[in-house]
Amino acid sequence: MNMMDSAPAKSSLMSPEADIQRTQYPYVTGTSVVGIKYKDGILLAADMGGSYGSTIRYKSVERLKSVGKHSLLGASGEISDFQEISRKLDELILYDNMWDDGNSLGPKEVHNYLTRMMYNRRNKFNPLWNSLVLGGVKNGQKYLGTVSMIGVHYEDDHVATGFGNHLARPILRDEWHENLSYEEGVKLLEKCMRVLLYRDRSAVNKLQIAKITEEGVTVSQPYSLKTFWNFSAFQNPTVGAEGSW
Repeated sequence: MNMMDSAPAKSSLMSPEADIQRTQYPYVTGTSVVGIKYKDGILLAADMGGSYGSTIRYKSVERLKSVGKHSLLGASGEISDFQEISRKLDELILYDNMWDDGNSLGPKEVHNYLTRMMYNRRNKFNPLWNSLVLGGVKNGQKYLGTVSMIGVHYEDDHVATGFGNHLARPILRDEWHENLSYEEGVKLLEKCMRVLLYRDRSAVNKLQIAKITEEGVTVSQPYSLKTFWNFSAFQNPTVGAEGSW
């Protein structure tokens, strides 16, 4: 009997088992997304950093995307998973357009779709490692919501992902109001992004702000914020920290 015949077959790259691959840990990630409602629509802000571990490897990663006619998406977390979500959303919008019935998916429907997708992948123990912000305007109604990598979702007047939940939301609770003009909304988002730049090691000083109204989506060109690094707390941050280096 041939020894080769009696040996158990080893799995190869072509075997079905090799196709089962899961993201056990995110590799290239983006940090916070901040979104608010303003008088005429929705504003989202995100920087353009892509971190490979603790190294800010990429500095031109766009994390804001229009979805159909009425929705705007921002994502933090694993960039490749965001690309997969974008591909699925493009297929969804294409399928919806094929009906040619004069109707189109609004932001509430897209948010529900994302919630089901994230929860479905979580139940397969193969999550998409992203936290998403979805905003939009349809028939005069503004909509803003978020969904986490395990499908936790909610709507609010202002939302944030990542460090923005801890550092930007307190600012928004104090200063946001429903009659914000576009200029006031941008100024408020820039304040939040500046705080995140100071406090989040993964943030970069290159950001985009996107708006969506009844007229459509506009995403700004990348730009940088004016910063001030001479605060006394920044000069020697370990003073009085017992046991620090």
